[in-house]
Amino acid sequence: MPDTGSPHLRPGLLPDTVHAGVRPGTALLRLETTHDRKGILDGAWWPRSRDIAAELPGLIAALTEHLGPVTRVGLDADAWDALPTRMTIDDRVVHIDSHAVGDDTVLVTRGEGDLFSLLVVPPNATPEAARAAMAEAVRAGSLSSAEQIIVATGTDVATGTDHER
Repeated sequence: MPDTGSPHLRPGLLPDTVHAGVRPGTALLRLETTHDRKGILDGAWWPRSRDIAAELPGLIAALTEHLGPVTRVGLDADAWDALPTRMTIDDRVVHIDSHAVGDDTVLVTRGEGDLFSLLVVPPNATPEAARAAMAEAVRAGSLSSAEQIIVATGTDVATGTDHER
């Protein structure tokens, strides 16, 4: 993948090549690849479980690679098994905000305040439903909320557990 210079991106911009290193149909993280960020969501994340200690380090590592240092993550307290107030990931402290919001998103803060909103695909979603949800979340200019995407793609009722991604 070409060097995007991601740590030096202007606030609000995503690199055009985020999707280049991900095999089709296997993504656990997808980011919208347009600079204008006109949609409601900036991407989607498909964790394998509700164990934040197991899932968050991989997400933060991938986001840091493409967006630069992540300083804060906001999560729905009811969607995860247990949420600490902070975690050290790759020698950096990431602060975790948790609220019972039930909105199927994770909010990621890069640097001092550049905010990204990602759809969280339920871990038990079938691969087909997850791919459909992730594709809609990164569709340029999409005005669908995370909840609308989850319902429309059937990921809210999916029961797949094989995690073949």
